[in-house]
Formats: sequence, C-alpha cells, structure tokens
Amino acid sequence: MKYYIRIVEEEIKQKLKASGALLIKGPKSCGKTETAKQFAESMLHVDHDEQVPIVMSINPKILLEGKTPRLIDEWQEQPKLWNYVRHEVDDRKMKAQFILTGSANPEEEIKLHSGAGRFTIVEMQTMSWQEMGYSSGVVSLNALLHGEAIAYSDNSLSVELIVERMIKGGWPALLNTSLNEAIILNRSYVDLLAEVDMSRVSNVKRDPQKVRSLLRSIARNIATLVDNTTLEKDIKAVENTDLSRPTIIDYLNALSQLMIFEEQSAFNTHIRSSSALRKSPKRHFCDVSLAIAALKLDKKRLMNDLKYCGFLFESLVYHELKMYASANDAEIFHYRDSAGLEVDAIVQQNSGVWAAFEVKLGIGMLDEAANKLLKFNKLIDEKKYSKPASLNIITGTGMSFTRPDGINVISLASLGK
Repeated sequence: MKYYIRIVEEEIKQKLKASGALLIKGPKSCGKTETAKQFAESMLHVDHDEQVPIVMSINPKILLEGKTPRLIDEWQEQPKLWNYVRHEVDDRKMKAQFILTGSANPEEEIKLHSGAGRFTIVEMQTMSWQEMGYSSGVVSLNALLHGEAIAYSDNSLSVELIVERMIKGGWPALLNTSLNEAIILNRSYVDLLAEVDMSRVSNVKRDPQKVRSLLRSIARNIATLVDNTTLEKDIKAVENTDLSRPTIIDYLNALSQLMIFEEQSAFNTHIRSSSALRKSPKRHFCDVSLAIAALKLDKKRLMNDLKYCGFLFESLVYHELKMYASANDAEIFHYRDSAGLEVDAIVQQNSGVWAAFEVKLGIGMLDEAANKLLKFNKLIDEKKYSKPASLNIITGTGMSFTRPDGINVISLASLGK
C-alpha cells in the first residue's frame, strides 16, 4: 500500500530529538503504525506476537532489545511495558530510543507521573484533505494567522463530491476503495467499537446496544452545543432506550480514551457585550465518516438532507483546522454567547495570535456569515485583547478570494497548513 506523507512527521522528528521515548496516539486505523515505521529501526507487534505475553512473564526487558528507535506497536495491550520503557530510558540516558503507538490513551496517572521528562506525545488523526491530495493547500493557515493576503484560486467542488468524501473519511486504508466498500467498512468499524473496543478499554463491560444509541445521538447532534442532559433526553425519545447521565459520562470517557470522541472547547476572550459566554463544548467524532456510519446513512439520504450535511461539513472543517492548527502550535475553539452570536471556529496560537472562521457548505449564505464575523470583531475589547489576524469563511463549493470588507472566503479544497 502506498504511504502518504503526513503533516505530523515534522513534529515526530522534533520530539524524537528531544526525548528518550515518543508516544504516538490516535484512533484505530488512522495510520499511526505506518507513520511510525518511517522513523523506526526495529519493531515489536505487541497485539499479535504470541510470544509477547510469555516473555512479559519471564523477562520483559528482552522485548525492548533491538535497533533504535525501536517501535512498540499497540503497547497498551501490555500496559506494564510503559514502566519498563521508562526505566530503560533512564538507564540509557539517550534520545530517540523508543516509539510507542497505541489506539487508547494511557491512564492519566501513568502518563503524568511516570512519563514526565522521558516521554513526549504526538497526537495523530485520520488524514486531512491536504494529505490525501484533495486540497491544493495554496491558502495556508499559517498565512491566515499572520494576516497575509490570500491569492485568488478556483478549487470549487460539487456538494455531491464533498458528501462522498465525508462518507469515506480520512482513513488511509480506504483511499482507493469504492464508496460502497467504504460504507461497509466504516459501519463495521462502528460495530467493532460497540461490540469489542468499548469493553476492552479499561476492562469494563459496556452494553453494545447502549453504546450504539449513544453514538447515534452524538451523530445526530454533531457540531452543536449539546450537554449530557440533552443526550439523555434524545436517546430516550429517539432510541427508546434509558441511558442514565452517569452511564453517559462513563461511555463518553471511554470514547475519549479510545480517541473516537472529541470536544471543541469554548473560546474565552474579552468582549464588550452584556451577553454571557456559553462555555459548553461542541462535540465531534474523530472522523466525520463515523457519524455517517453510526446513523447508517448513504449518499442518497445525505443529498436529501443538506441541512444535516451542513453540520457534518462543519465537523469536517473542525478536523482539518485542528490538524493544521497543531502544525502551527495552535489550538481550536468555538464562540457563542447568550444572545445567539456564534463563530464556528477560533484558531489561536500559543503566542496569542488568532483567527476566526465561519463554515458554510455552499456559497448562498456568505453575507450572513460575513455579518456575524464583523459583529463579533466589533465586540473585541482592544484594550484587553488583540483583534483577530484575519476573518474567514470556509466553504465547500466556492472559489477562494478576499471580499471588499476584508473577509477571506476559502474553499476547503484550497486550505492547508
């Protein structure tokens, strides 16, 4: 299978130079192992090497022997390996000794107390449009964060093609599959998540049917400010299933540990407004294709519900912006106040530089989106906070250009890191 260069590779290089061990984490099948192989000199498959459990009971240090960096794939199948790697890093006192990859987050106590000073962490996601060749990348997030002018480009797409790409998602193994094959495989991913993975993580038995009900509820409410109480009511009304709030919290935590479920935090800034800020996060899947698979939707049904496609597209853009933000030492937030003013995405570098984004699947609502951005911009108290470096509207089907009011209109097929 062809290997596609990943944006995260530069971060991997830098962190390997800085630490004795590197943890690459991300959802199952996002490409962690293949990317890690590009940097490894030897490899151990913990999940399907039958000798690993035997060696673990005799002399686990043997598993760490080999040319460095040594890749230990799916290390979480033998959690005690974490401590052995930690001690080995201490003993060797050398950089770039181990790369650990896993499809589940380590327990916080392990990660924080045992890995400090020895491990660095890289988070991987499914592939971005730029990585898959869907986007030219001529409009870089880096330039937008520095207020640079964008060049005109025409990378317009049909809604039909965007829907197909959302159905397939950014899974490396599905790049060259047919749409029907991708639908089958993504639905199987959801089935395995409900039947196997949710009970394997933390070794806690969880009801597959209730997991499916929760996944469908998250999918129905994707890219919206929905709290656990709303999810509970939605599941009871639509799924005809009782799922208590404590159980919902437990299941959401498990999904987060598997890196399937993500929250887009609220942006806190200084504004001149009497309206209170809404602090609830927006919720997303690690890949928008899982929302579609959870609801068992296909191309025809999605084309008949373009309003819902708009929410899916916003979640897709969140995924893209998050990846490009990470490459620029930045994080992604959202803004909404009690008066209903909302900005879909705020990307802020750790230096404080930031940019604001509205997301529209088509080009029919550009003026409305621009007015929201301009209204939001007026609320920023410049005495306490800098103005955004740029105001932007990301679309699926239009051209990329700068409007007379200074707002950039950017096709997702032009956006890159």
